[in-house]
Amino acid sequence: MTNIPETGRTPRVQIRLVVIQILVLSLLGTLGGRLWYLQIREGDEYAKEASGNHVQQVVEPAVRGSILDARGVPLADNETRLVVSASRTDLLKMRDDGKAVLTKLAGVLGMKPAEVIQKVRLCDAKTPQPCWNGSPYQPIPITDEATAKQALQIRERAEDFPGITAEPQAVRRYAAPGKANTAQVLGYLSPVTDEEITKAQDTDSPYLRSDQVGRSGLERQYDKQLRGKAGVTRYEVDNLGRVIGQAEADEAQPGANLVTSIDARVQRVAEYELHNAMKIARQQFDKITGENYKADSGAVVVMEAKTGRIVAMASAPTYDPNVWVGGISAKDYKNLTSKNSDYPLLNRAIQGQSAPGSTFKVVSTAAAVEAGYEWDGGYPCTSSYSVGGQVFKNFEGESFGPISLGRALEVSCDTVFYGLADREWKKDGGINPKKGEPKDYFYKAAHQFGLGKETGIDLPNEVTGRVPDRQWKESYWKANKDAWCKTGKKDGSYVEKIAYENCLEGNKMREGDSINYSIGQGDTLVTPIQEARIYGALANGGTMYQPSIGKAIISADGKTVQEIKPKATGRLPVSKATLKGMDAALEGVVTRGTAAWKFGGWPQDKIPLHAKTGTAEVYGKQTTSWLATYSKDYTVVMTIAQAGTGSGASGEAVRHIYNALYGVAADGTIDKKNALLPSPQTSLPKIQTDGTIKSPKISKDPAKDQRVSQEGAPEPDESQPAATVNTATGGNRLTRRRRRARGNRRMLT
Repeated sequence: MTNIPETGRTPRVQIRLVVIQILVLSLLGTLGGRLWYLQIREGDEYAKEASGNHVQQVVEPAVRGSILDARGVPLADNETRLVVSASRTDLLKMRDDGKAVLTKLAGVLGMKPAEVIQKVRLCDAKTPQPCWNGSPYQPIPITDEATAKQALQIRERAEDFPGITAEPQAVRRYAAPGKANTAQVLGYLSPVTDEEITKAQDTDSPYLRSDQVGRSGLERQYDKQLRGKAGVTRYEVDNLGRVIGQAEADEAQPGANLVTSIDARVQRVAEYELHNAMKIARQQFDKITGENYKADSGAVVVMEAKTGRIVAMASAPTYDPNVWVGGISAKDYKNLTSKNSDYPLLNRAIQGQSAPGSTFKVVSTAAAVEAGYEWDGGYPCTSSYSVGGQVFKNFEGESFGPISLGRALEVSCDTVFYGLADREWKKDGGINPKKGEPKDYFYKAAHQFGLGKETGIDLPNEVTGRVPDRQWKESYWKANKDAWCKTGKKDGSYVEKIAYENCLEGNKMREGDSINYSIGQGDTLVTPIQEARIYGALANGGTMYQPSIGKAIISADGKTVQEIKPKATGRLPVSKATLKGMDAALEGVVTRGTAAWKFGGWPQDKIPLHAKTGTAEVYGKQTTSWLATYSKDYTVVMTIAQAGTGSGASGEAVRHIYNALYGVAADGTIDKKNALLPSPQTSLPKIQTDGTIKSPKISKDPAKDQRVSQEGAPEPDESQPAATVNTATGGNRLTRRRRRARGNRRMLT
C-alpha cells in the first residue's frame, strides 16, 4: 500500500506547484521591475511627454521678405487682405462633407458652388486644378478678395458657416500688368506639402503647415531667406481643452529682403519694347510662307557688361503673377498651362532655346583664328557655296568678293564661314575622322564660350542649350536610331529622307552638319542668357561672369547686409588682338553693316554701340529674330520667334532700350537728366531699423519726358514718388496719391 501525505498531494503534484510558484514570482518580479523603471527611473521623462500631450500650439506666420529692385522699389511685397478659409477637417465631419456649407458660402462670396468645392479638394495625379496641394490639416483659402460686408456675414453667422473663417492676413502682392511686373523672374508661391514638411523637418529651416513656399523664379531661389521664421506660442490645456497656462512662446521673425540688380524702370521699358516689337512684327509679311509673321514668343535681357548683373529680363507672352495669390482658379490655370496660351509660365530668357543664327559667328570667328586662319586674310564671300549636289546660299544671294574675317562679321557673310568650317572638317578626316583626336576647333570653341551648359544664373530650371559635337551626335543617335530606322524612307518626304539618313549615319559628323553649324544653324541651340553672357564678355575685354539677379540680402531691421558679389567664371578663348578686331567689326555692324539701318543717327562718337544680327531658320516655322548688342556698360540681347530678320524685328526695340538707358533722343542728342541708368547702379537701398525702406524719388516721368518708347506706353508706377515700405509688418506707408488709388481696398481690410 502506497504512502500518501496527509495533504493528499503526490510528489509529482508538489513539484508542479513549486514550478508554478516560481513562475508566478518571476512574473511578479518582472512586472515590479518594469513598474519601477517606468515610474522611478524614467518617471520624469514620461511625465514630461505626458504633459506634452496637453500642449496646444498657435502658429503666427512670419511676414515674407520683400523683393526689391536695385533702388529699393518693391517688385514683390505684402499687403493685408480679408481671407476666407475653410477647414477641411471640420467639413469632413459633416454628413455631406460640407457641401451645403460651401454652397451657402459661395452665395455670400458671389462665386459658383462648384468653384468653391473644387478649391478644397486635394490635389493628386487625377485631380486637375483648382485643388489644394498643401496640408489637409491647415485652413484652405477660398478667396483673398472678400469685402468687409462679406466677412461680417460669415463671422456674425458663425453657426451657419462651421469650419469657415474670415480673417485679415498678409498676402503676397506683385506689380500689376503694364508696369514692371517681372512675372517669370519673380515666380510665385503656393502652400507647403506634407512631403516637403517631412524632408525639411531635420534641417535648419523646417516648414510649418501654414507656410507658403516659392515655386519658381526668385521666390523659389531665395525662399529660405525670404520666408523668415514663424512664431509659435504653446499653451497648456487640460483634458477638456481649457487653457491652464502658457508654456513658452517663440516670436515670429520676418523674412529678409532681397535686393536685386533689376531696375524697375528699365524693366518696364524692356517689357514694353518686347511686346511692341512682337506687335509690329505681326503686321509684317513673310515672303517665304506668304503669311504675316506669327511673332508668338520672345525674350530680352539687359545685363551689366562688367559684372554679369541683370538689369532687366523680360519674357513674352507674360502674365499677372497675382493670379496665384489666394489660390488660382481653374480658368486662370488653364490659361497659363494650355498650348494655346504659348506657355507664359516659361521664362524664355533662360528656358527658351533656339538656333542662334548669325549671332553665333563670333564663336566661329574665334575658332577660325585658333585654327590658324589669318584675321586679314582674303576669304571669298560668294553668293553660294556648293558641296556635292547641295547648294548653301548666302543671305539673299549677296556677294562681297574676298574679305577679312572682320568684314565677314560686319556683313554677316555666310559663305565665308561655310568655307572655313568645311576646310576644317576635311582636315579632321571628313565623315570618317583620322585615328586620334580630331581638332574640332569650331566645336571646342563653343564649349569654351560657355555654350552647352548652364550659366549658373540664380534662377531655377535654367536649360543648357546644345552644342552638337561628336559626343552629342553619338548619344543622340543611340537614343533615336530605332525610331529613325522605322520611319525613314530613301525616296519619301523630306522628313522621311532625313530620318533615313540619320538611321544610317546619324552618329557621324557629316559635311553639311559642320557647314550649317558654322553659322548657328542645324542642331545648335542657345538661350538668350547665354548670348548675353558671351557678348558681355566681348564688351568687357574677355571676362565671362556668372549672370546674377540677387544683389544683397538685408535683414528686416536693416542691421545685417549680405552682399552677393559678381563672380567671374573664366575668359573667352581669344587673344587681345582678336578681341580688338572683333570689337571693331561689331561696331561696324552698327555703323555700316547689317544693323546700320536701325541705328542711323546714334551718337556713336559718344556712346559706341556694337551689334550682331541673326536670322535663324527653323524647320516648319518662320525665321527667328536675334539681335545681340553691347556698349561699354551694358549688353542687350533680344530674340523673337517667328518674327523675321534680326535687325528688322528687334533693331528698333533694342535701340529704344538704349535710348532709355542713356537718355538719347530721336535726333541723337543726349540729355542726361532723362537717362534712366547712364551707368550701373552701385549703391544699395537703405533699410531703417523699423523695417522701412526709403526708395529714391524720381523727379521725371521717363515715358513722358524722354519719349524714348513708342507713344502710348503705359505709365510706369515707379515714376511716382516712391513708397516707404515697412517690411517688418508687411504694411505700407504710402504717399497720398497712392493711398487714394488703393483707398477702397484699404478700408475693407
